Amino acid sequence: MSDVMRIGSRASKLARTQVTEWLAPIAEQLPGVAFKRQIILEGGDQDRMTPTLADVAKTAGGSAFSTNQEAALVTGQVDVIVHSLKDLPTSVHEGTLLLTTPGPREDVRDVLCGSTLAGLRKGARVGTGAPRRVAQLLALRPDLDVVPIRGNVPGRLTRTSKGGLDAVVLAAAGLNRLGLMPEVHEVFDPVVFPPSPGQGALGIQVRAESPAAELLARTGDPRVDVCVRAERALLAELHGGCSVPVGAWGRIGSDGLLHLSAAVTSLDGAQQVTATGDGPIDDPEKLGACVAADLLAQGASGILASIRKA
Repeated sequence: MSDVMRIGSRASKLARTQVTEWLAPIAEQLPGVAFKRQIILEGGDQDRMTPTLADVAKTAGGSAFSTNQEAALVTGQVDVIVHSLKDLPTSVHEGTLLLTTPGPREDVRDVLCGSTLAGLRKGARVGTGAPRRVAQLLALRPDLDVVPIRGNVPGRLTRTSKGGLDAVVLAAAGLNRLGLMPEVHEVFDPVVFPPSPGQGALGIQVRAESPAAELLARTGDPRVDVCVRAERALLAELHGGCSVPVGAWGRIGSDGLLHLSAAVTSLDGAQQVTATGDGPIDDPEKLGACVAADLLAQGASGILASIRKA
């Protein structure tokens, strides 16, 4: 790598903004390193016609938003990948590792743009392509007509004015990073509407034992890291991914403990199991596994099995 570090990311404005966000403090810490950015197109970026990310992932042979980037990292085309952590599978490619999660973490919550939930008429058309958001919306408002949509954040926002939708569900993190929070009509409570594991956080992936791994080893925020590790451990225990409706939110409380809330919801919203737990911050994976076990004991396995079968 010498004195050049090649940074890979997806092509969207949000992905490029995330690289800028991550690089700002890193460039100050490593003044002797030149950073070169490289765009890597993913299946989810190139295939806009396939209605669900699960179908895109099958076509791509992996994740809709990380497969090609991981391949570029493994083959040495880039030295670092900056991911939206919620898009990265819980099991990363052999020979790579995730660094300590950068901080601060952006807002973890989901938001509704176009209307408040209470303000939506019966049968209103609400856009989202994420199974978790579909399920959690229908759990709160089973009368809604949820329309599958994909694409970049600004494009999805325009669907409320030009696409015949009454509202769309998006992540507050993306809107914040793009300066679009004025478009928000309602922010969902993350306990009632738990976000995707890792939502709002960046995932920094490198080759194990590489110069980049060594240079960046002491970057990141340990307090943010333990929260997302608990969330991702829960997801791994449930054998979930972006195509299953699992929500989780980890945070460190004023008591110094790590708290984790989670939910698994059937795609029609008719069934939902929830669980919460807390534990010491030095073992987030144990907390994730415990809360996952609670969900499974309440019937989450049946919900997930029926979804996978469908």
